[in-house]
Amino acid sequence: MGRSDIGAATQRIPTTTRSNPARLATADAVLPPGEAALPRPSRPGLEARRWNKRTRRDALVFVAFAAPNVLLILLFTYRPLITNIYYSTLDWTLGAASATSVGLGNYVEFFDSPDASAVLGVTAIFTVTTVGGAMALGLLVALTLNQRLKGRTFARAVVFAPYVLSGVGVGLVWLFIFDPTYGVLSWMLRGIGQLSPQWVNDPKLALVMVILVYIWKNLGYCAVVYLAGLQSVPPQLLEAASLDGASSARRFVSIVVPLLSPTTFFLLITTLLSSLQAFDIIRIMTPSGNGTSTLIFDSYLQAFGSYNRAGYSAAISVVLFLALLIMTAVQLRFVERKVHYS
Repeated sequence: MGRSDIGAATQRIPTTTRSNPARLATADAVLPPGEAALPRPSRPGLEARRWNKRTRRDALVFVAFAAPNVLLILLFTYRPLITNIYYSTLDWTLGAASATSVGLGNYVEFFDSPDASAVLGVTAIFTVTTVGGAMALGLLVALTLNQRLKGRTFARAVVFAPYVLSGVGVGLVWLFIFDPTYGVLSWMLRGIGQLSPQWVNDPKLALVMVILVYIWKNLGYCAVVYLAGLQSVPPQLLEAASLDGASSARRFVSIVVPLLSPTTFFLLITTLLSSLQAFDIIRIMTPSGNGTSTLIFDSYLQAFGSYNRAGYSAAISVVLFLALLIMTAVQLRFVERKVHYS
């Protein structure tokens, strides 16, 4: 066989066979001389059937796992929300057999009432102070617990314990402490010749009392989350900055704080939503809402207090829902731009 015949035979061998010597030897051993190996014909119909069968199976598995959750969310979240929006358009006394449609009248009445500014102001003060106080103090506690201290595991458990306690129990205990007549704080102040402030009777002091208790309860949650964020900070960066002569405060501001931005963003959203929906502690410590009527508590008083105005209460609830929705959207839209995820 001449060189031209060898070249022609080589050109007839597929590229995949020429590139693999082992397959070339197998082809030469099986095929007669002068015949090239042909690629196996594809079967698109079979592959399509296999793909469709696998896709249908995956879809059925997804539906089997997701359908119960979606059904429960629709039944216990979106259905009550839609029903509450409908109730907010009614002039309905709780327990009455009939109701009158008033459209947006309940909303107009709420924003025109002199109590609206007070309720919105109390809600803003309570939310800002509880969120800011819990996050700031939680970061300081996390920085302390992140040190190599003896008994720090027990200290972490003690700090986090109030967060998992019942809000009713926490409110009752602290109400006994703040009671101006029989409280522990009153007894201590009388021991040094001082009178106890009227925490429960004074509207301003009642709001301060509730804020302090709520910060104390959520402090452990913020501390534990911040502690997890601090432990994820690479120690090599802090050591390099220390070798360059950066002080501890400089390292904290320039390295730790930016790396904690995802943790701070997460806490900002969760604590904000939690504070706007705080109810149990306020209800236990100030049952009549004396200076502590936030949006959610005022909604409760309107429906189940002496007013029994279910439609008006539903309108206040919708206002609270819109406030939560707007604040969450603003945080996701603007605050997240300052977050460093890497």
